[in-house]
Formats: sequence, C-alpha cells, structure tokens
Amino acid sequence: MQQEQDNQIAQSVDAAQNRNFLNMKAFSFSFYMTMALIISQLPLYFESQGYSKLEIGTLYSIGPLAGIFANLFWGVISDRFNTIKKILLICLAGQFVMVIGIIYHSSFAMLTVIMLFFYFFQTPMNPLNDSQILLTIRNTKKSYASFRMWGSVGFASSSLLFGWLLGLTGAEWTVYLMFATIVASIILCVPLQERKGTMSKMDFSGIFPVLTSRKFLMFLALVFVLMLGHRMNDGFLGLYMQERGASNFIVGLAWTFASSSEVPVFFLLSKYGHKIKELPLLGIVGILYCIRFLLTFTVSSPVGIAFVQLMHGMTFGMFLFTALRYLQQIVPDQYKSTGMAVFTVTWIGGAGLISGTVGGWVYDSINAQTLYVAAIVLSLAASIGFFTVHWFRRNES
Repeated sequence: MQQEQDNQIAQSVDAAQNRNFLNMKAFSFSFYMTMALIISQLPLYFESQGYSKLEIGTLYSIGPLAGIFANLFWGVISDRFNTIKKILLICLAGQFVMVIGIIYHSSFAMLTVIMLFFYFFQTPMNPLNDSQILLTIRNTKKSYASFRMWGSVGFASSSLLFGWLLGLTGAEWTVYLMFATIVASIILCVPLQERKGTMSKMDFSGIFPVLTSRKFLMFLALVFVLMLGHRMNDGFLGLYMQERGASNFIVGLAWTFASSSEVPVFFLLSKYGHKIKELPLLGIVGILYCIRFLLTFTVSSPVGIAFVQLMHGMTFGMFLFTALRYLQQIVPDQYKSTGMAVFTVTWIGGAGLISGTVGGWVYDSINAQTLYVAAIVLSLAASIGFFTVHWFRRNES
C-alpha cells in the first residue's frame, strides 16, 4: 500500500515537472517572437516613420545603454530576493506599458525616452530566462539546448510570418504585433514554477572575487570584441538588405534562416560539444564570423544575403552555447543571475552601445561595406585572443 502511494506521488511529481518543462518551452517560444520583431522589423518601422540611419542607430543604441544598468539591476534583485518568475512578470508588464507609449509618441525626443524604458524592461529577459532554464534542468537529464531551441523556433517562424504580414499591411503594424506577443508571454509566464538557487538570501561577500577574477574579466573582454561585429550586423542587416531591394518578407526570411539554423547546432552541441574545449571552440566561432560578414557584403542579391544568414547557427548559436557552458564552470550557482547579467551587459549592453552609435555614423558617413570590414577585423582579433588564452592556460596547466 505504501509503495503504491509512493509510486503515485512520484508519478504526480514527474507529471508536474513535465508540465513545467512544456510551459518553459512555450514561454521561450513566445518571448522570442517579440525579439524577432525588435531585431528584424523595428528598424524598418523607424525608417517608415522617417528617421535617418543615424537616428535609427541612436534608437538602437539606447537598448544597450539601458541594458548596462537594467541587466545588473534586475540580476542582482533576482539573486537578492531569490526569484526569477516575479522579475520576468514585472519586466513583461513594463514592456506592455512602453509599447502603448511607442504607439502614441509625438516626437523623436519622447520616443527616445520611451525606448530607454522599454529596453530597461526588455534586455534582462534573455539572461533571466536562461537562468530559469539552467536552474530548472539542474540535477535532471535535460539539456539547455532542448529548451533554447524552442526560442529559436519561435524567432524563426515569427520572423517569416511577421515579415509576410507586414509586407501586406505596412511596417506601421509592427508595434501592434509586439503588443500581441508581449500579452502572450505574460499569459504563458504565469503558470511557470518558481526556481530558486541554493541560498534563500544572497551573501554578496563572495560575488566580487568571482566577477573580478582574471579568468572572468579576460573572457568578458574577448566576448565584447567578438560581439561588436555581431551586434553591427543585428542592427543594420535589415536596412542594408532593403537598400539592395529586399522586401519586408525577404528581410524576415533572412532572420528565419538565421534563427532556424541554431536548432541543429544546439542539438549537435548538446550531444558532442563537451568533447571540445570551450576557448578554442570560441576561437573557431570568430573565424566563422569573418566568413559570414565577408559573404554578407560581397553577395549582391538580397536572397543571396538571406541565405548567408544560415551561418548564424554556426556563429552566434555556437558562441552562445559554448559561452554559457564556460560561464557555468566559473560562476557558482548562487550568483548565476548576476553572472549572467554581467555577461549579457557585455555582449548586449557594451557591444550594442558602441555598434549602434559608431555603426550608425559609419553607415551614414561612409558606407555599409566599411561597417562589415570593421566587423571582420574585430572577429579575427577575438578569434586570435581566444586561441591565445587557451594556449597560455594549457601551458600553465
């Protein structure tokens, strides 16, 4: 009798855990739909409103500027109060309000302020969701890639669908689609189970040695250099393709190719990635970025440029999976949200701020080809750096 009760309890726990796994995948799918609109269509929306490349670059750089503070703020708050779900809901509610502001803004100055607050709530979503996934799969046989790939599927499918819809209705409908995807994310976030770290209240005395260690800081510096080129491509690819005659649908197709290419890469890395050391793998990523950017500005056809974005999985997908795996090794569980926030500030905040402002100026004052040449040089420098650090570490060992 007791054994039957134990079996029923175990089955009930397993069923609840499986439901939560499904909820997390659905939530990742949904909030990556919003990201697809922000990355692939929002610059085109701003252009349809009559803003210049420099103004769009300024608006694009506001996100990283807000993210530098927001990621650290929400990451520390999450660790301090040992909650991720509640912070996710607060951030989604903030985005909901700001999208209404985007719809009714009356000037560029007001839009700048609105976008600052929008990104304050939007940029922490990625690291918080990653932390939620990593804590959920801890002590289970599930892999990070099996959850993150649903975000890629959401990004890919919505990039294609929204690109097609906006091609029919006009770019001004972008913000209404953002409104809908944020509402969907709020609904899907509510049933998520709260995941906590190993401490009920965070002891900050141990975090500074972790975040100021030479290993951690060197890693962040190389990530910053590598992601400068990536963020330039993120911010200006849609505009660059439109100049070459691409429609909203073709731009959406490019991002569909990019995000869908992450899925097989995540699958293969979850199975075989552990056989390769992280730092040399990141060095290989830098070389692949050089090839991707070279092809992007040498291929003249918009459809050809879209197909080049299939390299996104081998570049950003491999970078993200490998960097997070390395981060898991050097940051303890109780500081995961803060460590993830600092990492995100580096590649989204710092790299995004420089790439948006400087990239916008280069695009307006010189040309897009110069922008991509700079991205190639930066990617090559990061690649050499990762290989060099690995070589020194191996000799020290």
